[in-house]
Amino acid sequence: MVLTDVVFGVLFLWVSVLTFFVVRMLGHYNRLTQGINRNGLIDVLESLLQDKQTGERKLKEIQEVLEHTKYEGLFHVQRIGLVRFNPFSDTGGAQSFTIALLDGKNNGLVMTSLYARAGNRWYIKEIIESKGKGIELSKEEESAIRKATVK
Repeated sequence: MVLTDVVFGVLFLWVSVLTFFVVRMLGHYNRLTQGINRNGLIDVLESLLQDKQTGERKLKEIQEVLEHTKYEGLFHVQRIGLVRFNPFSDTGGAQSFTIALLDGKNNGLVMTSLYARAGNRWYIKEIIESKGKGIELSKEEESAIRKATVK
């Protein structure tokens, strides 16, 4: 008799726990489908599927635009190096400078401004892959290029 009471108690407890979870799940399901009939639920699920497919298409378009933008970005100024210096002993301070403006492939230009009491001179040289194109670079220009290419 005691054994049957224990078995009955365990079974009752098991059924109570299962009932609790089923009632909780049904309540959640009813909240999700509140105000929706059978056909409405099918429409909602189809709408969710279409939204998913539309989202996947838009994500693919965004990825393509991003890849194109990354490629185009290689040709814009990305790296800058600046060196100030004093090329003449008769002028005070480092008022002359060299600036390197390079793209993602280390192509661009180096611009040098030489300041003297008599005036200011500007020089621009083309840079291809961190080297002067057909012209020798000064140590300041090479230093500006090194500063620009340091990652």
